[in-house]
Amino acid sequence: MAIGERIHFFRIMRGMTQKYLGMLVGFPERSADVRLAQYETGSRKPKAELTAALAQALDVAPQALDIPDIDSYIGLMHTLFTLEDIYGLTVSESDGEICLKVNKNKNKDAAELLKMLSAWKEQADKLSDEEISREDYDQWRYNYPKFDTTQHWAKIPSKELSDALVETFNDRLKN
Repeated sequence: MAIGERIHFFRIMRGMTQKYLGMLVGFPERSADVRLAQYETGSRKPKAELTAALAQALDVAPQALDIPDIDSYIGLMHTLFTLEDIYGLTVSESDGEICLKVNKNKNKDAAELLKMLSAWKEQADKLSDEEISREDYDQWRYNYPKFDTTQHWAKIPSKELSDALVETFNDRLKN
């Protein structure tokens, strides 16, 4: 999730207007809402100093706003928190182990994520049962979704092909 979407998410969660949050971080009152809208829509990306100020105003860690760095434990945790917000990911315990679950009823995206995770589990089970080799498993993972046969993936035509098709059909419609 882009930083602008995270700013918007937390601002709404806190019940703040764009103008109010903009003023909290020091923008002039007359342009506070416009400036904040630029960051929320992604037309501008806040520098580290502004990200820190926004995080403080929204009472969140800066990593919760910025696209998380999963190469750090803190960044990884904020990635998981974002997955909770978007996909209904929950943490629980089963047989003394921590488990992550997706609430498929949260929204359509959560249901889609669950399908993808189920496909992953199917491949992991095949590896565990020695039905496929580690090389086959890695090939599946590193090329995902290319080898995922459990779902239907549509290929999107290139812009050039799409433009050519539109032009061809427009000519036929005119005749």
